[in-house]
Formats: sequence, structure tokens, C-alpha cells
Amino acid sequence: MSLARRTSAEFAGTALLVTAVVGSGIAAARLSPGDVGLQLLQNAFATALALGALILIFGPVSGAHFNPVISAADWWLGRRTGAGLSPAQLAAYVAAQVTGAVAGAVLGNLMFDLPAVTWSGTARMGGHLWLGEVVATAGLVLLVVALVRSGRVNVAPAAVGAYIGAAYWFTSSTSFANPAVTVGRIFSDTFAGIAPASAPGFVAGQLVGALVALAALAWWYPVPGRRLDDLVLRRPAHEEARL
Repeated sequence: MSLARRTSAEFAGTALLVTAVVGSGIAAARLSPGDVGLQLLQNAFATALALGALILIFGPVSGAHFNPVISAADWWLGRRTGAGLSPAQLAAYVAAQVTGAVAGAVLGNLMFDLPAVTWSGTARMGGHLWLGEVVATAGLVLLVVALVRSGRVNVAPAAVGAYIGAAYWFTSSTSFANPAVTVGRIFSDTFAGIAPASAPGFVAGQLVGALVALAALAWWYPVPGRRLDDLVLRRPAHEEARL
């Protein structure tokens, strides 16, 4: 599969993921005004289902990373064997994910008749929130690699969607767990938004969480398995050759 096709899949998948996050947040706020708990439940439920579906759609093309920390983990874990992303491919994936996230936020705004870009005013500051991002991101990276290395890739769409949906509730930060999504949510002053000044703390927490996960994986899953692009079933080799 060419890098152009893979990065376009990462762009589209990340865009649609952020559209799901932002759009469901807007819909929840309009349908359940004054009930933040119900709004969060609706937002989490829609996001979890959308994420599972998007992994099924784009996994066979790009591995359905949709997340710079997942792509970075793929590069790091495969750097010695050449099984993961190369540095150039990693850079292309991250660029596609970040630009896709911004495009997804714009699309979400437009679908609900809002200005294309509205800078978020929702402050999310504090050590407890950053700790929540460490926990959310570490758990996500652990889950993805554990599924790949233990040969349980068939359950990945449901498992990853379920984890993110649950982490909305058991983390103080509502589980952004994704630097690209964090950047995208800056561009929507809605239920799911995050103020630009709050984003660096969240991204820092996510990077720390990824490092924690990699350290844990070196202990719990020391034997490399398949590459993270095998998160879902890929095309048979004879089909890949025709693309």
C-alpha cells in the first residue's frame, strides 16, 4: 500500500473521529441542556461507536492509528527490525493526523450551522487533568500493543472503542489520549473543545503516558509480535500486490 493512500486514510479517519467527537458533543448539549452528565454519556457513546467503525474502515489501509502516539509507538517498537514506520513515514502520518483533526473539527462546526472555526474557551488546566491524560494514553497504548502481540486483532475495533468510551468516565480529563485530537478540539468552542492554552499540558500528559506504556510493554510483552499496522486484519498478500 502506497504511503499516499495510507496517509490519506489517516487524514480521513482522524477527521471523521474528531467530527464524531465534536458533532456528538454539540448534539448532546442541544438535546440535553443543563445536564452535563447526560451530555458526557451521549458524547462518549457516540465516540466509542464511531471509533470502532472507523478502525474497521481504515485499518486495512493504514492500520487505523489516528493518533500520533500510536504511530510513534509503532516506529519505536519496530525500529530495530524495520517492521514499523520509518521516521519519514512517521512524520507523514503525524502531519496527516493533525491536519485531519483540524478538518474534522471544522466539519463538525459546519454541520451544526456554526462558524467554521471558533476558538475554544473551555479551560482544562490542572495537574489532576494532566494525570488523567497520562492514565488514559498509557492504557490506550498498552491495549493496542497487547492486542497485536497476543494475536487478538479481531477484537480490536470493539476493544479500543470500549476503552475510550469507558475512559471518558474513569479519567478526570475525559480521555483525550491523542495529541492530534487535542489540537483539533481547539478549533471548536463547543462541549468537546479545549482552550489553546490548555492543550500543551494535555499533550505533555499524553506523551508521558506513551512513555509509561512503552516501559510497561518492555516488561509485560518483551517479545515483538506483529507490527501495529496489523491492528485489524489486513488484505491478503495477493490483493496487496494489485494495489
